[in-house]
Amino acid sequence: MTVRLKMGGLPAGKHAVHIHETAACKPCSAAEGHFDPGPESNPSPDGNHPFHMGDLINIAANDGGLGVLSTQTTRITLSARPLSIFGPNGKASSAFIVHTDPDSYCPDGEEAGCASGGRIACGIIRRP
Repeated sequence: MTVRLKMGGLPAGKHAVHIHETAACKPCSAAEGHFDPGPESNPSPDGNHPFHMGDLINIAANDGGLGVLSTQTTRITLSARPLSIFGPNGKASSAFIVHTDPDSYCPDGEEAGCASGGRIACGIIRRP
């Protein structure tokens, strides 16, 4: 699957982007943990990192606050399967979260904060 995001209003620099497990954004914490229905099933941002199904690459915002992300992943699907980001009825069940800091992908294993800091943007994933 190809994932593309174009966002404005971001602070300049790199920011982590993750798919979170719940289609809710008010407040951003309503999106709950990282999407991870896979074999490890640990939504803790630092506990199973970087192997969450919803882990994406960092987005880089320019000095004007514009960020563009384009990446491919085999960790999620749109079809009715266990790794689907949509619920069994086809309705939204996940959200994108953009974080304040870049994701280091926890190269030294579980370490608090390596998965990117606070949440600055949220968007519910919907079918077109």
